[in-house]
Parts: sequence; structure tokens; C-alpha cells
Amino acid sequence: MAEIIKTENIQKTYVMGVEEVKALKSVSITVNRGEYVAFMGPSGSGKSTLMNIVGCLDTPTAGTYILNSKDVSDMTENELAEIRNKEIGFVFQTFNLLPRATCLENVALPLIYAGFNKTDRSEKAFLALKSVGLEDRVHHKPNELSGGQRQRVAIARALVNDPSIILADEPTGNLDSKTSHDIMDLFHELHQKGNTIIMVTHEDEIAQFAHRVIRLRDGLVESDKVNANPTIGKQVLI
Repeated sequence: MAEIIKTENIQKTYVMGVEEVKALKSVSITVNRGEYVAFMGPSGSGKSTLMNIVGCLDTPTAGTYILNSKDVSDMTENELAEIRNKEIGFVFQTFNLLPRATCLENVALPLIYAGFNKTDRSEKAFLALKSVGLEDRVHHKPNELSGGQRQRVAIARALVNDPSIILADEPTGNLDSKTSHDIMDLFHELHQKGNTIIMVTHEDEIAQFAHRVIRLRDGLVESDKVNANPTIGKQVLI
């Protein structure tokens, strides 16, 4: 399979006053197109920093990051913003939906930046909502939806630009166990359709849905293992 992500000796150092904090010390990973990978680790392990770099929300202090054959290590803020819009669909723990906008308007938002006209935006946004089972909630606003439905809207927004990667940051963090499982079933379906999914989580039960688990500790890769028996189907999360 073709590599979609490759990092070589990625380092990230933050300067806090007179002190330097090495969030990532040297991280080298590859992710192939169509993989379903979880980044795991305790607080302070570096998993969120790695997610920010992989998601082009930040740049490394040292090392190289190749995304879909492009070296994005030294790109400017504007270049990174363009890459994010084209290549990455984000799903956040807190949904990040505009409260006064409808589901359709929320999902269509990335298409405005991509230059689509209003008709095409509406059509693509509707199809994305349909793909997550929310075609009957198109004109509802976030406060009219359950937590699980709001996360589905966020997933539809992540899908609408046909990104190279879906990057999910603690996607079940604000959901109850049953709703969490429903969302993970949806990620399973998206992976079955060929989407590349990278999920950041501190919950082992959630990481077990992924087909590969990369564990970080103290800014380094502690382990990188294929999950031989990923959780699928209607199993109960503890």
C-alpha cells in the first residue's frame, strides 16, 4: 500500500520561559493509505503534539513530515491551512459546530474555503449527512440534536471535502458508552469504504477498534503493533 504519512525523527520543543519542554523527542512512523490507526498514551506522552503535527496544525522543531508525497515540515501558516482544507478531515471531542448554523451549513463550511458554489456546497453537504444517517436532520441546529447526532454532523463535515485522512481527536470523549459505540461503528464503516483514519485516544477500549495501535510515552514511540482482533460489531464497551 502507498504511504500517506511519513515522519522521520520528528521533534517538537516548546519554550516555556527559560525552560525547554521536549514534547516529541524523535518520532518516526509511517501510515499507509486505507489504514485505521490509533495514537495512544497517557497525559504528557506527546500524542496530542503528534496529532497537531500530523494534522498540520503545528510544525516540527526538527525532522521531516511527508503528507501524501508533500513535505509539509517547513510550510507557512497559509500553506498549512490550504493543506488542512484539502487533505484532512477533523473530528473533535467537542464537535466544534457553529451553534446558529444548520447541520447543512455546518457541513458545507469547508467547501466555502475550497471555492465551491452554493448549489454544489449544498449538494455535497447533503450527501455527506446522508452518509452518516442524518439526511432527516439537515435543517436542524446543533442544540436540537443529541450528542451522538452532533458528532455525526462533525464526521460528515470531516468527510465533505473527500480528505486523504480523517483525524479524530478523542471522538467519544463527550459521549456515553452506547453512543460512543455507535460512533465507533460508524468509523468502522468509513474504514471499510477505504478511508484512512487516525484516532487519538487515551482509552484502551476505544483504541481497540483501530487495526493498529501506536503507543507514545515521554515523547517517543513506546510500541507500534498491529491489532490482530479489532473490536467490531455490537459489543458492549466497559
